Amino acid sequence: ALRARGRADEAGLIEEKIAAQPVAEWIGTKAPRAETARLTRAAARENRDALLVLYNIPHRDCGQFSKGGAPDGAAYRRWLAGVVAGIGDRPATVILEPDAVPHIVDGCTPPVYHQERYRLLAEAVERLKALPRTRVYLDAGNPRWITDPGRLTGPLRRAGIDRADGFALNTANYRSTAENLGYGRALSRLLGGGKTFVIDTSRNGNGPLPASGGQGMNWCNPPGRALGEPPTTRTGDELADAYLWIKRPGESDGTCRGGPPAGRWWTEYALGLARNADW
Repeated sequence: ALRARGRADEAGLIEEKIAAQPVAEWIGTKAPRAETARLTRAAARENRDALLVLYNIPHRDCGQFSKGGAPDGAAYRRWLAGVVAGIGDRPATVILEPDAVPHIVDGCTPPVYHQERYRLLAEAVERLKALPRTRVYLDAGNPRWITDPGRLTGPLRRAGIDRADGFALNTANYRSTAENLGYGRALSRLLGGGKTFVIDTSRNGNGPLPASGGQGMNWCNPPGRALGEPPTTRTGDELADAYLWIKRPGESDGTCRGGPPAGRWWTEYALGLARNADW
């Protein structure tokens, strides 16, 4: 679309900085088995793991910008069964339910949903880990959300962390890699020392918007941000399995600061991230 409008240089920038990088695929609700099978087959043909995000837990996002999710536990289990069947014996890395555990810890998710959510998450970990080549990382928020990582240990255990490969940090957020590494090491230690983690570096190249930029909404389409480190497993930290692009850079966080609905592509924001990258 940019090329058609005579903006070839900008199109080239997005192609080089964003489109050329492996980015997670967020599994939809309509045909999870077919979609997951297609994505894992495509990745296997390129001799790489598929990177998948499961984001369909009932009462998702506390009814905020990314509200939705399965209508109930039975619907979630049916959807999960499709995902599991679609992955099969192909290699996959799964980021399990962004925000689901932190929203319990911070009180945003009403208590009436807690027991079912823990049960669904633990079942998801168990079913995914029964597959021969699937790695699972439970989402654990970011360092400025649940600032005391000790508050996450019990909830993560109830959600199945002991069976999972580890946890994911900074999904769709902007906290710096260094800050996430420190937080991840602390949380791993509190969980018993062996759990590894992955960090979403898609948009954290120059960290978060300073608090003076509007406390409380610094996570939603903050201006002046940059692409972070390109995806890699060479993190230099034995507990950090990978830097990943879990959120697709250029997709909106929600209808704030002039952005389109959450998950919708926003060309001008993508261009800003790419221009500000230091690589």
